[in-house]
Amino acid sequence: VGSEMCIRDRSETSEKQLGNGRIFTFGTVSIWYNPERSFRRLARILNNRSVITEQVFRKESRNTALSDDLIQPFSTKTRRYIDMLSTHKTITLALMCALASTTVLTGCKDGAQQGQAAQRQMPPTEVTYVTAKTTDQTLQTTLTGRTSAYYEAEVRPQVNGVLVKKLFKDGSEVKAGQQLYQIDDAPYVAALKSAEASLAQANANLVKARADAKRSSELVKINAVSKQSDDAAQAALKSAVANQKAAEAAVATAKVNMQYTKVLSPISGRISRSEFTEGALMAAYQATPLTRVQQLDPIYVDVTQKADDLMRIRRDIASGVLKSGDNQSARVQLVFDDGSVYPHEGELTFTDVTVNESTGMVNVRAVFPNPDKVLLPGLYVRANLVEGVRPDSIVIPMQCVMRDAKGNASVWVIDAENKIATRKITASRSIGTSWLVESGLKAGDRVVFEGFQRTRAGATVSPKEADASKMLDKTGKSLY
Repeated sequence: VGSEMCIRDRSETSEKQLGNGRIFTFGTVSIWYNPERSFRRLARILNNRSVITEQVFRKESRNTALSDDLIQPFSTKTRRYIDMLSTHKTITLALMCALASTTVLTGCKDGAQQGQAAQRQMPPTEVTYVTAKTTDQTLQTTLTGRTSAYYEAEVRPQVNGVLVKKLFKDGSEVKAGQQLYQIDDAPYVAALKSAEASLAQANANLVKARADAKRSSELVKINAVSKQSDDAAQAALKSAVANQKAAEAAVATAKVNMQYTKVLSPISGRISRSEFTEGALMAAYQATPLTRVQQLDPIYVDVTQKADDLMRIRRDIASGVLKSGDNQSARVQLVFDDGSVYPHEGELTFTDVTVNESTGMVNVRAVFPNPDKVLLPGLYVRANLVEGVRPDSIVIPMQCVMRDAKGNASVWVIDAENKIATRKITASRSIGTSWLVESGLKAGDRVVFEGFQRTRAGATVSPKEADASKMLDKTGKSLY
């Protein structure tokens, strides 16, 4: 700056006289300063770059030590140099600013050269890799749905009357035919007795009509009675027979109504809460059911699946890409909301033949054993449907795969000369914590698992195979 001269030197920090000025050396940088020639020139430079005025400049140049607030922006090492230099009255604030600027400028070239030399001498970066291998993978599809009862019956009264007794406990298990409610049967007892009396009268009338008809048929043969009288007697007999049958039907109806006063469970299962209490007036076949009975063992799980996925699975099985196994009924596994797995395995029993036009989904039903009644109707679950087994598949941990802005997948691969390079792959399906590689890798390829962030394409690396026993997720399952 001005009459100052920057001199490259490798000596330790020192001060010595040089001509009409002094030279101060700090490590690899030296500054020569002549106070008589440089004061105003340095002041003009500072006025263009700083808010420090000439008054402050002159005041600080007379101090034997610089204040902390002025040297605060500098690093600790630079402050030690400045404290040493500020003991000389000829050193001004301008020299301090020039020192910071000159140190940075003169050290750039050497720093770059030293960095390049150090980089050339760096050992190969250590990376961890996994070896691609082919295995038979069981492919699963995860679908969401809800459980529903295997059988469900709504219990309703079949006769009118007042509810006089409830004979079950809400939420308990009931058997088919077990009495649940009792409706007041007094009117129906009276109706039955009246029907039985009408039947007895009909039987008596039938006996008289049968005798009259027999007598009339014999008398008409000898012309003792007219033909018309005989026809009337025969008609009366038939009418008496019909009346008897009507009376018998009335008795049967009265007995049925008497039985309907006892409300029975239509199926075996778990009964829900009662919607009515004693004293409520019942109406035959009313809209609101008294209660519900549901059979929970076994239980249905109804899920929906995309029609495109269903068609793809069928094509893969037909082409041999997937093997369905000997059992044609697909196996299903349930997973609850908290991630726990239902201990019993289910079986796919029904696939709807109609696609929903608005959603493009197909209804799928599976049946599960439920001996402990853990599954309740309406429970939200995830069902893992086993599509089949895909032979000779390659899977790699998700940590190995990178994706660009367009979603294209790639991995770092180590060749035979331990040089690293990127390779594009096709991985559109996940299996647990791994990607199923459809193309781009072959058995035996070494795929970088850790350390690719510290290297670049074409660089030589120091490969180390990953320890499979340590490649576990939070649940303890293997990542590979």
